[in-house]
Parts: sequence; C-alpha cells; structure tokens
Amino acid sequence: MREHAREWSKHEMSSTETKPIARTVASTQSEMTEIILPNDTNTLGNLLGGRLMHFIDLTGAMAAYRHSRTHVVTAAMDHIDFIQPVHLGDLLTLKSSVNRAFSTSMEVGVKVWAENTQTGSALHVASAYLVFVAIDKNGRRQTVPQLIPETPNEMRRYADALLRREHREAESARRKQERHAYTEQNNGSTPNS
Repeated sequence: MREHAREWSKHEMSSTETKPIARTVASTQSEMTEIILPNDTNTLGNLLGGRLMHFIDLTGAMAAYRHSRTHVVTAAMDHIDFIQPVHLGDLLTLKSSVNRAFSTSMEVGVKVWAENTQTGSALHVASAYLVFVAIDKNGRRQTVPQLIPETPNEMRRYADALLRREHREAESARRKQERHAYTEQNNGSTPNS
C-alpha cells in the first residue's frame, strides 16, 4: 500500500477539475454490518486484528467516497485502538464519517461496535483514524469539497483532525531526516524501517 501511496503522490493535480462545493459531515456518514464467521477468527474464536482493520478501511473509504465523489486511496491509518475482543458469531457494526477535509485529503473517523446476537448487548470495541486522498482515474490528486461541521462533536473532531495532521507531518519530517542521516553514514544504504 505504501508503494501505491508514493505513486499517486508523485502525480500533479488534474487541470480539468473545478472547485467542488462544501458538504456536511452528515452527508459522509457510512455504516457497515458484518457477522463474524469462523474464517474471520483466530484459534481462540476472536476476530483477527487484520480482518478488523480491513473492515475499518472499507467503511472509512465509503465516507471518503461520499465526500469526494471520486476515487480514493488509503494514505494512512493514523491511529487504531483495539478496546475489546470481538467473538465468533457477533454482529460487527462500523460507522464512519469525514472529520476534516484538506486540499486533496480527508481524515475519516471510524467507530466499531460488537453486538452479542444472543443477548443483544453491544460494546464499543475499536476506533480508528484514517487518511484518504482523492484521485482521478489516472492517479492525479483531486481537490475535495470543504467540510462543514455542524454539531459540537463534529466541531471538536474537525479541530482535533488538524492537530493529528500537524503531528503526522512533523513525524514524517523526522523520519525523513533520520533516513537521510542513516544513508549518509552508511554510504547510500537505507535502513530497514
């Protein structure tokens, strides 16, 4: 996925695009429900973490598509919390919405609940932040609409998304500098990070 992300980042923005309209957070909301089957679980009967990440990525992409109305690629899974295990037979409900739109990228938040099908009780089991980039069919970045937060929670998530972006950019610059220093010290070889 990282190679694909590097590929689209090299392309220039499409010259045929026009300034898109603004959209509300509510217009991006997406939901997906899955039943956890034996093929989704480990030897203890719990949902595999990688499978949950796949579901999160899909649900996040739905919100990003709804906002951008063009192709999107996953640029980063910024943060994920596995809070509770999900068990064989549980119903998994994932809900996503765009937290903030930047020029060509969007931060999407995803919350995940597991419902016990026997008791009907539901638990919050995971949360994640992902970054998607809008592209055209040729892989060129596309401008995305502005996002209009309306509720106090949407406004908080909107503000927090900017802080997370600033942190991502600072961390990226730090890693780039570290790779450069390592390469200089080791005659052109790169670290295995």
